[in-house]
Amino acid sequence: MRELTVGPGTKVTLHFSLTLANGDVIDSNFERDPATFTVGDGSLLIGFEKAIFGMQEGDRETFLIKPEEGFGQRNPNNIQEIARDQFSEDIELSEGLMLSFADAQKTELPGVVQRFDDERVIVDFNHPLAGRDILFDVAILRIEPAQVH
Repeated sequence: MRELTVGPGTKVTLHFSLTLANGDVIDSNFERDPATFTVGDGSLLIGFEKAIFGMQEGDRETFLIKPEEGFGQRNPNNIQEIARDQFSEDIELSEGLMLSFADAQKTELPGVVQRFDDERVIVDFNHPLAGRDILFDVAILRIEPAQVH
């Protein structure tokens, strides 16, 4: 029986870290319990998932994930101007403050306050990692056939 490799129909247990080009670690579970996911279940962005296809148990590699394969490019249309009176009086606005908004479908959308004055608030709805290259360090611990329900 050949060794399983990461790909469709597999359940993968791994350690990973996401790091920016400047060395800032965004997330890592190397010091914590490993993560387990089934390929194609949406747990990993497709670009991260595709990067590890073909890896085997015990493999460790670092991949450069470009924005197009990761969190997307920044979109200027995702920066919105909202009237200040749309915000509750008890919210103390500050630049960099992350707030949660509901879109027309009542889905929660995070937005970051870029700047504000007495009449308007400029909110950036781009993913904080949009437009960024990400170093994806991954160690494959276990690969199993996925259970089909």
